[in-house]
Amino acid sequence: MKAAILEKQGEPIEICDDVDIIDPRPGEVKVRVEYCSLCHSDASVSDGVMLPLSDPIILGHEAAGIVECLGPGVRDLEPGDSVVLAPAPPCGTCYYCQRHDHSLCVNGHGIQTNALPDGATGLSRGGRKVLRGLGVGGLGEYVITPASGAVKVPADTPLDVACIIGCAIQTGVGAVLNTAGVEPGATVLVTGLGGVGIATVQGARIAGATTIVASDPVEERRNLARKLGATHVIDPNREDLSILCQDLTGGIGLDYAFETAGSAELISQCVELIRAGGSTVCVGSPPYEQDLTLKHVVVFAASGKKLLGCLNGSSNAPFDIPRFVQLWQTGQLHLEDMITRRRPLSEVNEALADLKSGKGVRTVMSIND
Repeated sequence: MKAAILEKQGEPIEICDDVDIIDPRPGEVKVRVEYCSLCHSDASVSDGVMLPLSDPIILGHEAAGIVECLGPGVRDLEPGDSVVLAPAPPCGTCYYCQRHDHSLCVNGHGIQTNALPDGATGLSRGGRKVLRGLGVGGLGEYVITPASGAVKVPADTPLDVACIIGCAIQTGVGAVLNTAGVEPGATVLVTGLGGVGIATVQGARIAGATTIVASDPVEERRNLARKLGATHVIDPNREDLSILCQDLTGGIGLDYAFETAGSAELISQCVELIRAGGSTVCVGSPPYEQDLTLKHVVVFAASGKKLLGCLNGSSNAPFDIPRFVQLWQTGQLHLEDMITRRRPLSEVNEALADLKSGKGVRTVMSIND
């Protein structure tokens, strides 16, 4: 098949047409990928900032396509179904799934291992293993996935729009609704307004938050955040975020803060800005070598503040992806506004350059153009 291959981190991606992919095994599905949008995690892997690798990899984990064929035992899908691919497909039976922590399912380890649940990738080139990037490997013509990782959506759903549900929406909206459980009337801060940050702003609006502060140095992103639900926007390089948050809450502090940029320093700041009993949610993915420092831990503990981890928005893909599609269909979730540009797969390096420089929010790659 054709795919965008990153042979070595830090180098350009090349488009190849000689990648081998296995047929689906029991419980697996083969999906023809139509569209895959790029996420900051893809850029981090390509640069070697996150998950240092020694094997070539097909990046892309925010994808949608059409079911090509089924492995034995798959009953809930048919060839021709439109699906959104999930980076962390739940098995439904493991320790975590039984406790409703579906995003922590043993299948979800593929985000870190870049492989299928059994450790295989199903991909090779010239006899050499190729990794399945961040649990999907969507920048290729086909994907093999556990059946729960291909979530059916209505046939009339535009897949170039629906693809961003796979990561940005699941992660951002899920962080608000699932991880934090934001209630109506809450005060919320979102730091970083890439795709996940913009989705988090929308999640806060959907949850009924009455004060939504959105912080990012890029004016274009701040303007979009205001359009999609932020009540206050701020350039943290020019204004004092702490003063704004104190003024808005009468000195009490915010109920919730979501760090989506992937910065340990910003996580620490968010902890400082929440009220006693408030919650900071770590949504972004900081570089692996970054450590978190909490000032005056005894004060943190005594104030009852909460620091929450969050993988893929604590989402259960087979439940949450249809829910988010319905929110889009009813006009509560705005997906098209998040798509800055569409490009053919041949322009993947240009798209990554835009992402790294902070241009736009989401670029959708057309895999078969």
